[in-house]
Amino acid sequence: MRRAHDLPRLVVTASTMTTACGVGWAAQRAAVRDGRGGLRANDFEPAAGLETWIGRVDGLEGLPLDGELARYDCRNHRLARLAAEQDGFARAVRGAAARYGALRIGLFVGTSTSGILDTELATRRQGARGPWRFDSDHYRYRHSMAAPARFLRELLGVAGVSATVSTACSSSAKVFAMAQRSIAAGQCVAAVVAGVDSLALSTLHGFRALQLLSKRPCRPFGADRDGLSIGEAAGFALLEREGAGAVALIGTGESSDAFHMSSPPPGGDGAQMAIRAALAAAGLAPGDIDYVNMHGTGTPANDAAEAAGVVAVLGEAVPCSSTKGLTGHALGAAGIVEALFALDAIASGSIPGNVGDGTLDPRVPCHIERATRPHAVRRAMSNSFGFGGSNCSLVFGAA
Repeated sequence: MRRAHDLPRLVVTASTMTTACGVGWAAQRAAVRDGRGGLRANDFEPAAGLETWIGRVDGLEGLPLDGELARYDCRNHRLARLAAEQDGFARAVRGAAARYGALRIGLFVGTSTSGILDTELATRRQGARGPWRFDSDHYRYRHSMAAPARFLRELLGVAGVSATVSTACSSSAKVFAMAQRSIAAGQCVAAVVAGVDSLALSTLHGFRALQLLSKRPCRPFGADRDGLSIGEAAGFALLEREGAGAVALIGTGESSDAFHMSSPPPGGDGAQMAIRAALAAAGLAPGDIDYVNMHGTGTPANDAAEAAGVVAVLGEAVPCSSTKGLTGHALGAAGIVEALFALDAIASGSIPGNVGDGTLDPRVPCHIERATRPHAVRRAMSNSFGFGGSNCSLVFGAA
């Protein structure tokens, strides 16, 4: 049986992401540098009656898919294509397919709602005309959990093992672990990992029903934090055993605490398990981590539990921040977006600040960085903790 620490270190040879901060890496780095978030008062027309703030990607309404990809046309896949075409990412994947063969490139995608918005809008249009029935192609190519992986296989020209992971907010963190295991098992020699989630009625109204939406921009770890801001985003990374890249994935840790459907254990027990597993897989001691990108949603219970878990394992001194004040909570895409912010801290030699107005909660024992600052980061951790206690921690280091 293969032990966790025998899993291969994987070089991140290409990456990109698109969030409410803008399209591609340049926009994300400018937002981190300036501490300028992409959140706005809710103007998402199908749910514009909700008083909240959102992280919306501009221009998706005017980017329909056409030709062979027209059957996949929905907001989620428009966002995925827009992101994948930035920073030379799609070109890098096609280059890998040329080197290894398309059948040897794996694809692992995280999402929480896939293209459900398209079904929601179709149902709304049907209205009083009677019950609306699913068209099988509509569900297969837009709404189903398999649809993002199917779409990206065609878009990027890869043909190896593929899967969609849907474990709420940890979805696109867990794809890194799945890719690492698949490469170790010989199922593929390189892998595309991705996360994409777009704004939808069920998430906006659902989190409102849970009383978890803030009426102001979210304030992770703030003394007066009162909820999250839903965002949309897509992120991608290409993982290879070797290649030109400044950062490598060196450890992954997963846990399932099953404490409650939507609340974490107050002491952060599940977070502790994931963090310890990631450290063990990377062969590191707690003091070896130079920066932690926190899950940091801005809800009172989640921030407090995560902080307790991080401090229990890593101590109070390690610099931490949440980047959800920049992007909003991108749900199924949050894992990869925040993993990319973490690995960029290594590449750029700076720690992103914790964006959010107000005063930090003095009861949170973590060392929260308020502003972006230069700092030598050799190893960074990214935490993603989802509903139902599905937790994942990732560790990146210099390649």
